Amino acid sequence: MPIPSFDLGVLQSISDVLGATDHGFSGSEIGRYLRECNIHDPFPTHTKRLRIFEALKEKQTIDGCGNHVAAFIQYSMNPVRHHDAREWFEDTRSKLNHVLAFAGLELRDNGKLHQVEKAETHSQAVARASTLREHLLIRKVHPDVLRYCREELLVDNYFHAVFEATKSVADKIRTLSGLTSDGSGLVDEVFSFKSAIPFLALSSLRTESEQSEQKGFMNLLKGLFGTFRNTTAHAPKITWKIEEQDALDILSLVSLVHRRLDSATRARAVYEGKV
Repeated sequence: MPIPSFDLGVLQSISDVLGATDHGFSGSEIGRYLRECNIHDPFPTHTKRLRIFEALKEKQTIDGCGNHVAAFIQYSMNPVRHHDAREWFEDTRSKLNHVLAFAGLELRDNGKLHQVEKAETHSQAVARASTLREHLLIRKVHPDVLRYCREELLVDNYFHAVFEATKSVADKIRTLSGLTSDGSGLVDEVFSFKSAIPFLALSSLRTESEQSEQKGFMNLLKGLFGTFRNTTAHAPKITWKIEEQDALDILSLVSLVHRRLDSATRARAVYEGKV
């Protein structure tokens, strides 16, 4: 299916992102990606931005469409190539989406382009690119926080971003424990250690301090569910407003919880010899 030729302003901005001096592709990467995408490199000694722009402009002029430009974006932004630079990938993807919105396209986290409603104003493009995601990347939030609420983050929908992120905590607890309950009942069932070995333990639970930490974490989880997940599930969005700073702080807390869950021991399974 032919993709319409990209507006030269959009093409220039794409080149600016991918050829940025401080965080864009290196000269050797640009040459390799152009070559592997069968795109002629007419000015290999020019600046990186101009080099990409002239190569892509020439190719779409010859083709009469933007298919090779789209292919170059997808090929160069294939997440497999950047598996060890997740923050760079997400930051660059966000910048590209800001520009691609004006062409009615969006680069998903799988590195594929999808058609979206074409943005007509700067503010619409900014909303899609999501400044919230950029701030979360700077804070180095846990990958699962982004994974569970990427749809909402894309349009800076703070209300549902918080809702989806807090739901992810219960999902992970169920996955780690094999249980199916929810909310406070799930927390008690998984972390309680007075009468039985807990499904999940943050430590050996041998000392009073370690036991206090386990109890405190249980209370933190119950507070997280009761304050944010349950409220957002039942309150209309218009009556439960979350500002950007609130969302950042809540999602950072969820990130901390995910990291503690990742390091928790499946104590019951270890005791029963299942792991």
